[in-house]
Amino acid sequence: MTYDIIWEFRVPKPSLDAFEAAYGPDGTWARLFARAPGFVEVELLRCAEEEGRYLTIDRWVSRRLFETFQEEFADDYRELDKTLEDLIMIETRLGAFENVRASELASDT
Repeated sequence: MTYDIIWEFRVPKPSLDAFEAAYGPDGTWARLFARAPGFVEVELLRCAEEEGRYLTIDRWVSRRLFETFQEEFADDYRELDKTLEDLIMIETRLGAFENVRASELASDT
């Protein structure tokens, strides 16, 4: 099972390239997350119907490991968030989700 945090972003046209670089799978956020145990990956999805609309999926092994990351890297997280805030018009946390199929497989064993 994984613990996935999903965010929606609205990005102004002049910031699209910089946003994709920072929020993509090899970007600044992924490098910060990778410093913590339990981080799996960041997925960046670009809307095919609306320019400047993105989703990110921050994937962790478990909620507990994500919460440990939040505690241990709180200052670094806030600093990076502040540094990149000018790239974004709107940022919305859609929620945290667990992979249903992975949960089903785990319960079958």
